[in-house]
Amino acid sequence: MQDMSTFSLSLFDYVAFASFFVALSLVGWWAGRKERGSADDYFLAGRNLPWYVVGGSFIASNISTEHFIGMIGATFVYGICVADSEWLNVFSLSLIIWLFIPFLMASKVFTMPEYLERRFNGTLRQSFAFVTVLSNVVAFLAAVLYGGALALETLFGWPLWTAIIVLGLFAGAWAIYGGLSSVAWTDFFTVIVMILGGLSVTVLGLKMLGGESGSIIAGFNYMLTANQANTGLWKEAVDATAQTIAGTPDYNRLSIIQPATHALWPWPNLIFATFTISIWYNVLNQFMIQRVLGAKNTYHARMGIVFAGLIKIMMPVIIVLPGLILFAKYPEVLLKPWTEVQPEADKGYVHMLQTIVPTGLRGLFLAALFGAIQSTVNSVLNSSATIITLDFYKRLFAPEADQKQLVRVGIAASTVVLLVAMVLAGFIGQLGGSLFVYIQSLYAFFAPPSSAIFVLGILFKRINAKGATAAVFLGFALGIGLKLYVEYVPSHPAWIAPFANQAIVNWLFCVVVCVVVSLMTAPPRVEQVDQSLMINWRAL
Repeated sequence: MQDMSTFSLSLFDYVAFASFFVALSLVGWWAGRKERGSADDYFLAGRNLPWYVVGGSFIASNISTEHFIGMIGATFVYGICVADSEWLNVFSLSLIIWLFIPFLMASKVFTMPEYLERRFNGTLRQSFAFVTVLSNVVAFLAAVLYGGALALETLFGWPLWTAIIVLGLFAGAWAIYGGLSSVAWTDFFTVIVMILGGLSVTVLGLKMLGGESGSIIAGFNYMLTANQANTGLWKEAVDATAQTIAGTPDYNRLSIIQPATHALWPWPNLIFATFTISIWYNVLNQFMIQRVLGAKNTYHARMGIVFAGLIKIMMPVIIVLPGLILFAKYPEVLLKPWTEVQPEADKGYVHMLQTIVPTGLRGLFLAALFGAIQSTVNSVLNSSATIITLDFYKRLFAPEADQKQLVRVGIAASTVVLLVAMVLAGFIGQLGGSLFVYIQSLYAFFAPPSSAIFVLGILFKRINAKGATAAVFLGFALGIGLKLYVEYVPSHPAWIAPFANQAIVNWLFCVVVCVVVSLMTAPPRVEQVDQSLMINWRAL
């Protein structure tokens, strides 16, 4: 891909970006101006969010540089199977609508760690709270800030650290100021800009491939032919990387079903991903489920997830097709040494901004990218502050703290978490590899133990605290063990190397441990299995 140091903006670009920022600021100020009176207002928006804000914020919190930078880059390298990570969310969202929302709303909890204490014990609450804050900082905040800073560095030549600091300060402002209400309403405004901007990039990319005619249909057909990789540089590129990507000399970039040795999406993940990672990400993940807990009622919570699910189905159009377009245009990138391929692929989206978006519209697309960053940063900050304040500060140190004190602690916690994430973001680039793969591998480590005990705990009364606790701690030990095994035992089976397969093994292990230990020990107390904490099968 060509050098992008010549990226320039017109006066209209600056006006468009400034208008977006001003409008975002007004929405954030208006939504958060009265939300500091109590913890319920600050952390859960007074439980008064309408369905369209719940759904819009759910999606905006999910879409970030992981998608515009990482997922487009991963599609460029791996092909259409990257879309599985979006489409398979439909199953976990369906479970949220039909199974999880009723008892989550009835329990009136602020955080998912609080729910785990009521269903199991305080040990799981504190351990899960710690893991949640850790994953928020390492897997979400730091990665999002790094991806956005990488875009600014590539486009404008900003020093990476300067870009991280600017993004962190501007993106985190509304979470610190107005809590969940500011976050959710600015998210709803932002998701509109993100979708319009993303769709426009895809359309312009297809028109570019359409040649002189500028036909979108011609461009789409050209993209499909190129990604079939039967001839020319496309075939050379796939042949050169197939063994590394899939552990096989034959590789189909247009198939969502890949070999069990595939580095990113082995076929067993199509069956188990909903339970190993997706439930953790969409339900147990505080920064995603928090807007559901803040909904007006069960109807608004459910309709918000329906709205989010519809957008999820369409998301590959704006975060997968551009990667296929880039491969059709620049297959020679995959002929470089593997250590250079993935970092180069992560520059794909900003390259498209440089080459196909005309001056005068670039401000809108930068606004979409900035919106993706700020929405996720805001959401993760707010959820981290909620957990630190309620699961650590109030529970362990100040159970009698008044509402205003809790809000002040929440503001301080947001600030500290943001500063730590900004420091970590500067070092992610030194790890090498793909941003998307980095994030997904962390998900595969953090998710399985928590997902296993949550699913079992809400489905079966006999599951108890001892079984859940054993599963979580042994599961994390197994996760570390599997990574060490793959790293230091050269003769390991090829199928265990993909992190998604490690997640499946870990999840199944945790299920067995949880069930066996629970059946061997006393059943849970009556108050731990009432219908506000688990599914009432008789009432379904």
